[in-house]
Parts: sequence; structure tokens; C-alpha cells
Amino acid sequence: MGLKTIPFRDLEDKADNMYEVVSAMSSQAKLELQERLLNKAISTHQEEELDVFDEIEEITPANYVEEKKVTSVAVEKFIDGDVTWRKSTIE
Repeated sequence: MGLKTIPFRDLEDKADNMYEVVSAMSSQAKLELQERLLNKAISTHQEEELDVFDEIEEITPANYVEEKKVTSVAVEKFIDGDVTWRKSTIE
């Protein structure tokens, strides 16, 4: 996975300021990570029920699957317009 630059103009078109952009992408990255961990937990625990003293299988190089980083996924979704957010108003 190579690095790719993102022009600020692409980000500025989506929000009023860069703080909103960073906040929206950060929140999306947290959601992506949460979803990824939940899917992993569901897939491993559906096969069998774990007991208190059962060991969880460790990841070895043989069964390692490389996935895109959650921050990269969040940035791509933000640029594509798939991320929605709302501004909260302080009263």
C-alpha cells in the first residue's frame, strides 16, 4: 500500500474548515475500527463458545490477512461523500 497525497482543495470543498474535516474523518475511522473488531469477534465466536480459561488463537504469519488501515478507509469514504455529520449548536 503506497502513500498518496490528498489535495487540501478536495477536503475544503466538503466542509467549512479543516477542523470539521479532521473531526469527521476521525469519527469515521473510529466507527470503521469498531465495526472491524465486532465482525472479527462475531466470526470467531460463532464457531464455538469460549469458556473462561480458553485461549484465543494468536495470529501467525501463516494466517495473517492484511487489510486497509481504518484511517485510509475513513479518508476515502470522506472524499467520496459517504460520511455524514452534523454540527451541534451550543445554546
